[in-house]
Amino acid sequence: MANGDVVTDPAGSDVVLGDVGTSILFENEHVRVWEVLLEPGQVQDWHLHDHPYLVLAVEEAHNVMEYLDGGEARRMHETVGRVVYREAGRVHKLTNAGETTYRNRLIELKHLEREGDGV
Repeated sequence: MANGDVVTDPAGSDVVLGDVGTSILFENEHVRVWEVLLEPGQVQDWHLHDHPYLVLAVEEAHNVMEYLDGGEARRMHETVGRVVYREAGRVHKLTNAGETTYRNRLIELKHLEREGDGV
């Protein structure tokens, strides 16, 4: 799935997917590095990661990750320098619920795919 693809939410409404980040900073055959930049209250569009990825916080904020499938939202305090690994696979969006700008580097591992898609 990619930016512009349409998925259906549990209520039967169509949702257009956005990019997984704000801008691409680097890309080669192995990795794609995105910047994610969210001002206070700003929401990153619904999106789906096709590859597992790392998130490295560059500026901290209080964020909320919501899932299109209705799963329980995840509240996170992202601190500078924190690195997390996440599997691909669930459509979600991210909201900066704090009062500071949030910025990260999101590193997609292109040789790995969502489970069930083959590796």
